[in-house]
Amino acid sequence: MNLTVARLTVRGLLGRRRGILLLVVPALLLLLSVVASNSSADKHDIAVNIVGRLGLGTLVPLLGLVVGTGVISTEIDDGSIVYLLAKPLPRWRIITTKLAVAVVSTWVFAAIPVLLAGLIVDGTTDGLAVGYAVGTLVAGAAYSALFLLLGVVTRNAVVVGLAYALIWESLIGNFVSGARTLSIQQWGLSIAKSVAAPDAISADVALGAAIPLLVIVTAGATAFAAVRLAGLSFNSED
Repeated sequence: MNLTVARLTVRGLLGRRRGILLLVVPALLLLLSVVASNSSADKHDIAVNIVGRLGLGTLVPLLGLVVGTGVISTEIDDGSIVYLLAKPLPRWRIITTKLAVAVVSTWVFAAIPVLLAGLIVDGTTDGLAVGYAVGTLVAGAAYSALFLLLGVVTRNAVVVGLAYALIWESLIGNFVSGARTLSIQQWGLSIAKSVAAPDAISADVALGAAIPLLVIVTAGATAFAAVRLAGLSFNSED
């Protein structure tokens, strides 16, 4: 962890239009939750649809994409990453620092709103709010690492990330049951299910598979991003 890199990363992330998006999307989730809380429909079903599907299923990958790519892809695109790479810092420290900023940002702008939305709609019943919040924490970390990697390996990180989130997880995952095994969203739901009351949350991936997959993707994406960043440094110096 390097405090200088962290400070510059936070300034770049929140000082752009991304900062507005990071505030608007959670605000919409909370506003929708307040409106839904006054509905006469079943509170559990409303919580699953709003907090689970909209929050964990849509808000988390979207913000993970914005933050994960935003902490590094802009610097690579405008060439300012060269000045950072010229510093005597190990590449893995740069990556882990940026990942830490991305993870904490995702937690602040996604996990906290998900928790609040769950409490607004369903209170503390069945532990839905806490379950989805914990699922958001682990899924947010995995999304951040994956999208940070995309920000290093391709200039089309946002497009590729949207394709994964919208096509693979949302479209294919809803129709092909086997695809859900490779879905970060489903891994997060598995964690959420284990925290909430029995049968309160459903998930298609067993907890025994979700935990190792989350660890493998988060650690693997971080390590590969550090390796690719080192290669980027070599190319830049050439």
